[in-house]
Amino acid sequence: MNLSGSGHTLSDVALDITVECMDDRGIRHEIDTVLSYAASDPFAVAMTFVTSDGDLVWTFGRDLLIRGTEGPAGDGDVHVAPAIGLSGRAMVSIELSSPDGHLVLLARSSDISAFIARTVALVTPGEESASFDADLLISQLLAS
Repeated sequence: MNLSGSGHTLSDVALDITVECMDDRGIRHEIDTVLSYAASDPFAVAMTFVTSDGDLVWTFGRDLLIRGTEGPAGDGDVHVAPAIGLSGRAMVSIELSSPDGHLVLLARSSDISAFIARTVALVTPGEESASFDADLLISQLLAS
């Protein structure tokens, strides 16, 4: 669940990073991205792609991001794995798939590690249920 206000995702942890991708012609592009995490939704992280047409948000499991830094992880529309960039730098590959397309992004491992460390300081992995208010979620769903 994304909590929004004034067009921005409300979060306890946010980190601006730049990710790389290659288009169909093999041309490298850099995309400004915001990784965010909210203790109110402790199981999820969000990647917000900042574009001239507006922000595009992908939300997926924090545990997937954590596992994907150590080895290939993911089923379905998000896969995460360690990678090496063209410069030989340690990277994390984040592969996003939808009926509209497929995108492979590379983020610096140091950026992903720093983000994960900040989320872990807020909510320890395995303790997410203690931070998650299921009653609040149900009442919000029923109110809409």
